[in-house]
Amino acid sequence: MTVLVVGASGFLGAEVCRQAVAAGRRVVGTYHSGAVAVPGVEGHRLDVTDRAAVRALVARVRPAVVVGTPYRYADWAVTADGAAHVAYAAAEAGARLVHLSSDALHAGRPEPYGDDEPPSPVFPYGAAKAAAETAVRAIDPTAVLVRTSLILGEGSKQIQLCRDALAGRAVLFTDELRCPIDVADLAAAVLELADTDHAGVLNVAGPDAVSRADLGLLVARREGLDPAGMKTSTGAEAGVLRPTDVRLDSRRAAGLLRTRLRGVREFLAA
Repeated sequence: MTVLVVGASGFLGAEVCRQAVAAGRRVVGTYHSGAVAVPGVEGHRLDVTDRAAVRALVARVRPAVVVGTPYRYADWAVTADGAAHVAYAAAEAGARLVHLSSDALHAGRPEPYGDDEPPSPVFPYGAAKAAAETAVRAIDPTAVLVRTSLILGEGSKQIQLCRDALAGRAVLFTDELRCPIDVADLAAAVLELADTDHAGVLNVAGPDAVSRADLGLLVARREGLDPAGMKTSTGAEAGVLRPTDVRLDSRRAAGLLRTRLRGVREFLAA
C-alpha cells in the first residue's frame, strides 16, 4: 500500500511517515521548503495551492491513502484552498483521504464539543480550517476529517513555547483550555483510520483538558525546571482574539480505535 503524506516535513506529517514506514508501507511525502527528513520516504516538493501540480503528483504516485496535514497559520490559500486541491486529487484517484482538522474552528464554551458540531470560528485560522472541512466534505463524502487539539512531543512548538515561558521569554494563557494529544498517538490513530471506512468528522484528542499555563507546569515538572518565573496572562489581557475553552469530546474515537488516546499527564510523565 502506498501512503501519500501531504505536509511530510511538518511535525505530525513526519511522525505519520515514520510509523507508516515502520509498518512496511511505501511512503511518499511532500514538502514546500526544506526536505522530508524521514528515512525511507520518497520526497517531493509540492505547492498545494497549485491545483494542477497536486493532481499531477497524485496521479503519478497512485496512492491508496492520502493523509492531508498541510497548513500555514496565516495563509488561507494553503490551509483552505490547499485542502480542497488535495481532496479533489485524492477523490479523482480513488484514494482514501484522511484530512487533519483542528479545534481552532470552534469559538469556545464551557461544554465539550461533540464530533458533529458545526464550526463557529472567531479568528482567521479557525475560519480557514472550517472552510477546508466544508470543501473536503463536499468533494469527498467518504473522507474522514480528524479534528484534533494541541499536538505534543519532543520537537513540538507547544513544548518549546512552554520552555520559553518558563524562561521568561514567552507568555502562557491561563484561560485557553485544550485537550493535548501526543504526536505518536495521533499518527497511529490517523493510520488506523486510513484502514477503515469511517467517514465524516471525528474528534481525536486527549481526554484531559488543561490550560496552556497548566501545560507549562506539567513540562516544568517533567524537566525538573523551576516554574516560579513562568510568565502567564489571559487572552483578554494580552489583547489576543482566539478561542478560549475548547474541549473536544473524543469518546467516539476512543471506542472506535485500537490506538489508546492517552491523557497529557500520562504521556508527559512517561
